[in-house]
Amino acid sequence: MKVLIVKTSSMGDVIHSFPAVEDALRSRSDISFDWCVEEAFAGIVALHPAIRSIHKVAIRRWRKTPLGGGTWREMADLRRTLRAARYDLVIDAQGLLKSAVVATQAGAPIAGFDRSSAREPSATLFYQRKYAVSRDQHAIERTRRLFGLALGYEPDLSRLGSGIVAPADRPPGLEGKLAFLLHGTSREDKKWSAEDWIETARRLVSRQFRPVVTWSNEAEKRVAEAIAGAVPITVLIPRSPLAEIAAILGRSALVIGADTGLTHLASAFGLPTVAIFLATEPGLTGPRGPFASTLQAPVGGKVTPVEAVAEAERLLALRSEAPA
Repeated sequence: MKVLIVKTSSMGDVIHSFPAVEDALRSRSDISFDWCVEEAFAGIVALHPAIRSIHKVAIRRWRKTPLGGGTWREMADLRRTLRAARYDLVIDAQGLLKSAVVATQAGAPIAGFDRSSAREPSATLFYQRKYAVSRDQHAIERTRRLFGLALGYEPDLSRLGSGIVAPADRPPGLEGKLAFLLHGTSREDKKWSAEDWIETARRLVSRQFRPVVTWSNEAEKRVAEAIAGAVPITVLIPRSPLAEIAAILGRSALVIGADTGLTHLASAFGLPTVAIFLATEPGLTGPRGPFASTLQAPVGGKVTPVEAVAEAERLLALRSEAPA
């Protein structure tokens, strides 16, 4: 059975879908998966060895030039490619109007959430198979249940694994126990101060870890440079393709991160991961993993570097005691 997954964005949403793929592979030996994803996150999907073909969409870019000739050509090429693949089923795991429209391009039956379950009920107008999945569950569990209903099995929710594999080669110059500090995130109110990140880096160095920081825009670059300047042993990775950052992240000993997609990736790799939530709540979309933990700032309070490093050490101890 040839199945196309449509989950185009965001990074965290894409990562949340991997456990559903693992369930299906354990339950149905006859299934193969392809994936349709936003072009920026194709490298993340490629981390799962069972995904055969990755089809890229560029909805974010297409919206900027909806009438441009290049946009129409790319959309037509996508439609031809998806139709030629002859899928038996498409699973729209996103439940949005935009993802439903993408799903229709394959010309195959579409399975998705029903009207009471989808994030945008209008998306269900395009589905031939609709399933009720409570919205009061974590996004990972919702997707796992959707796949089980669409493909005819009961997911084992007592186990959680993503199946993704970090790139094998660690770039040169990154020796020692790496502690990746993911300070960058999309909103100002979700960011820890540079001073807190610097103090965290210092505390990790005192415990024989080597901090690693990177950046994706000028504001993040200033914070990364401030951390590296205050703690010279810190490795400063310049803005790099997502696959390269994933390779370094996957080989780290621990990760402390803000509410950002790379923190979800770290938890999916099974790394000791501390997620710091300041202005948002982890709720039903926070990072999940065997050694992941969330520190949420209390109302009127904050998460301190002391708390973050202590929690990271606790997770490291748990991992060292876990069966191989």
